[in-house]
Amino acid sequence: MTDTRRPGRARVVVIGSSIAGLLAAAAVKDRAEAVEIIEAQDVPAGPGPRAGVPQAAHIHFLQTGGAEALDLLLPGCTDLLLAAGAHRVPVTTDMVVCSPEGWYRRWKRSTHHVITAGRDLTDSVVRERVLADPRVGVRARTRAVGLLGDRGRVTGVRVCGADGTEYALGADLVVDASGRGTRMPRWLARLGVRGLEEAVVDSGLAYASRVYRAPVPTRGWPVVAVQADPRLDRPTTSGGILPIEDERWHVSLMGGPGAQPGRDAAAFLPFARTLRHPVIADLLARAEPLTDVTVTHSTANRRHYYERLASWPDGLLALGDSVACFNPVYAQGITVAAQGAVALREAAAAGPGPGWTRRVQRAIARPVDRAWALSTGQDIRFPTTRGRRPNPADRLLHRYVSRLSRTATGSFRAATALTDVLALQAPPVSLVRPSVLLAALAGPLRTPLSGPQFTRAERELLEGVGIGVVGVRAR
Repeated sequence: MTDTRRPGRARVVVIGSSIAGLLAAAAVKDRAEAVEIIEAQDVPAGPGPRAGVPQAAHIHFLQTGGAEALDLLLPGCTDLLLAAGAHRVPVTTDMVVCSPEGWYRRWKRSTHHVITAGRDLTDSVVRERVLADPRVGVRARTRAVGLLGDRGRVTGVRVCGADGTEYALGADLVVDASGRGTRMPRWLARLGVRGLEEAVVDSGLAYASRVYRAPVPTRGWPVVAVQADPRLDRPTTSGGILPIEDERWHVSLMGGPGAQPGRDAAAFLPFARTLRHPVIADLLARAEPLTDVTVTHSTANRRHYYERLASWPDGLLALGDSVACFNPVYAQGITVAAQGAVALREAAAAGPGPGWTRRVQRAIARPVDRAWALSTGQDIRFPTTRGRRPNPADRLLHRYVSRLSRTATGSFRAATALTDVLALQAPPVSLVRPSVLLAALAGPLRTPLSGPQFTRAERELLEGVGIGVVGVRAR
């Protein structure tokens, strides 16, 4: 039997203590009487793993747009991350990346940066900052099981406590940040809200990841990545190494249907040697594995078009993976959630009114649009992708972006145009500005690199531990 007790009225209820949920709380706490986060699992006290985050075992980084959004919501948060051991990596200055069109140069000028860290560390720093505010609380081991209200207004959530007792929790605003497993579409249907559009684009990519003790100092060490080339007549494979806290490397290897990596630790390094270049395998040859191999197949792009619904209840919002989740290879999820939370913060500062949550939901969709175009635009290039196939316009765009990417291997202007978009600081349409079009027409201004570009100091460090990497020396 449902218990209708109301043990305190929360003005804002956030479903899920994910980064999206925490940032939603940060966005509204200054304008709310109280914010209560409903979390189905226990909440770690420190940088320990949080249940229900399958992607935590795989490489993560904050794009420039995400880091800036994080600091808008929680001033000084990226400094706290860096103090806790995260790395600030300038793009492309400290990046050794093999794109489908060739090796990107490590330009001395840097226009962007990424923050690299283990996901558990990032979660814990954000969580500690948000929960330090007395206006924000958490109900752990409590599940949201439905919405209160009707199709015109949501007035709270029905929750189930650890003992199985259900009760109603009233709220003026409910934010769904429950992630990939959201039940919001079902809950909306029960309220009579119908017509929700959903899209799924699935490349079939599988991730295998483990953490290593780095054989060289990681401070100032570059990100290393070998990207997949959809033009090759072979299964998709790619991989990356990120420097993270405590002198460790976080390594993820990815493969599509026909070349998916498995959990066998003995097969991890041989799989790395199947990539388009052996640089990752070479670097791991003297690194000490610290964890087992973790595998996930949950990499599909999935989107709910809430902003397109003919009617949207007042008092309800969705944020983060509850709206759209992306193939994690593009490192967009946290950044999109943070940018959506900034949109919520700006709307909250302006003050609510009739139709307020519908306008906010549309604002949340804007950064989603950019990331969705990027991730699905890349994934549909692979022949194994399900859910959407490229049309003639897509193929023309792919040819242009491929030319621009080749140009970026030897043109700072083209490289900056691409990283502006990849960092989620500029819309994809910026790639067809006249100056960028001219750069693409001119092509690379420098001779393409013949291999990975390491500095003299980096090569000496590698040689000192017996790692030989075939490549070119950075100037």
